[in-house]
Amino acid sequence: MPDAFTTRIVNVPTGTDEAVTDLTHLCEQFLRETAPGRDGLLHVFVPHATAGVAVIETGAGSDDDLLAALHTLLPADDRWQHRHGSPGHGRDHVLPALVPPHATLPVIAGRLELGTWQSVCLVDTNVDNPEREVRLSFLG
Repeated sequence: MPDAFTTRIVNVPTGTDEAVTDLTHLCEQFLRETAPGRDGLLHVFVPHATAGVAVIETGAGSDDDLLAALHTLLPADDRWQHRHGSPGHGRDHVLPALVPPHATLPVIAGRLELGTWQSVCLVDTNVDNPEREVRLSFLG
């Protein structure tokens, strides 16, 4: 089964501000190209020590709420032992423990099975890296 597993790396610009970037359209495009009509699993992975993947609602303020909650849990100040980069950068290295760098999602008939308001998002609080890699993998 040579087509049972397909993977692709995409570059995602996140800019120099903290960001929750919706990846849903990239995931859907990848599935249209690699898994038309097929059932399986989509795995989304960010190979970075300071970013994560979340499945949340976007556009209604939840993305800003997530960043605000992360500021409360992980303040950008000098309390962190990891001190290189921007002030408070050590918190960015703790982020993946709370927002994991991966998500595995069901695919039915070539379509991502998300709830009505769910989106697949890259969560990036590291203002020192304006671009991220995201690995999309389909198994099915």
